Amino acid sequence: MNLNKDFQRKLDQYAELAVKVGVNVQKGQDLWVAAPLGTEELVRKIVRHAYMAGAKSVHVQWEDEDIIRMQYELAPDETFHEFPIWLSDAHEWVVDRKGAFLQIEANDPDLLKGIDPNRIQDFEKAKGFALDRFFEAIDTDSISWSIIAVPSRKWAGKVFPHLKQEEQMEALWDRIFSSVRVGCDDPVSEWRSHIDTLKKKANELNELKLSGLHYTAEGTDLTIELHEDHLWLTGASTTPTGTDFIANMPTEEVYTVPVKTGVNGTVKSTKPLAYNGNVIEELTITFEKGKIVEFNAREGLDVLAKLIETDEGSSYLGEVALVPHQSPISDTGILFFNTLFDENASNHLAIGSAYPTCIKEGNVLPDEAKEEKGLNESIVHEDFMIGSAHMNIDGILQDGRKVAIFRNGNWAF
Repeated sequence: MNLNKDFQRKLDQYAELAVKVGVNVQKGQDLWVAAPLGTEELVRKIVRHAYMAGAKSVHVQWEDEDIIRMQYELAPDETFHEFPIWLSDAHEWVVDRKGAFLQIEANDPDLLKGIDPNRIQDFEKAKGFALDRFFEAIDTDSISWSIIAVPSRKWAGKVFPHLKQEEQMEALWDRIFSSVRVGCDDPVSEWRSHIDTLKKKANELNELKLSGLHYTAEGTDLTIELHEDHLWLTGASTTPTGTDFIANMPTEEVYTVPVKTGVNGTVKSTKPLAYNGNVIEELTITFEKGKIVEFNAREGLDVLAKLIETDEGSSYLGEVALVPHQSPISDTGILFFNTLFDENASNHLAIGSAYPTCIKEGNVLPDEAKEEKGLNESIVHEDFMIGSAHMNIDGILQDGRKVAIFRNGNWAF
């Protein structure tokens, strides 16, 4: 346990922020916390703040990365075609009770390096099908949910290999605290002000009523069609019962959905993608009528192939997100090897499922109507980073005229 008073103050602020702003626990609500071992100190503070906020019950699900690795190495193949019924029932319990879900990440980016990609893909499919109703609730903001991060020794060593081992954890804690605005006098108020700023930018984009976007940069020439009813949103969401929450902490993005069959051209990644315990580097993907028709990667090509082949929707895009190159996380110059942070330092796209909330009244559309509006469906949703200081993005107006959205990696309007 770190007994430094300043660290303990920040840790307590972080816990309070996760409870009051992240999932925004309501009086009488149940909270489920999914957390890896090594995060106990923060989790205990989260539980305390949740009960202080009026939570009815708080349940914690612990995971051990060493045991996860052992399972992938030693378990029989049939293990990865199943998902525990009791665990899928527990996820549905959260949905049925209108509970809140908080996920804490402390992932080793190389946890499953060298593992047979077929095992990873098989389990992702089994998990996706088993938790379909839970993920539907997440995608439509039917429950409040949030993701935050805590350093682990292996993750910190990956990010700061040049530092002494005892300094790596402290350095990563400092970056996480600063990225979520912990350490100031009133982080809750700081977050509300930050979200207001993001909402203003989203409103400006919505007023343009764009029909598409055209991206250009080194290795990238990509056109994305947008539905006439598309909406630009921020990381701030609201449940049907009126509870505001922040899905990702940190968040610096405004995002929307592409038309499933309206993506054409080639895009090149600018940051590695940490996916399911593997690192995929230097992705290049080509789309025709929305579908991925060609792809490559300098490292992790077999893992990328399995991701794209997961199901029919995993070869299409589901999200378009804009983040200026000059932004708090990007300005650190640090590669986090964690999508929660790297996606908030860079323009990014997501392979897989679309968020129905990015279409007017999309959260109440039946499945057939979602398909008619060009919303992609998949059991995966994986962001990959494409932004840089050299990226230009033009917005295509309804009459075909173009307006500058990004120039040299930053907002142009």
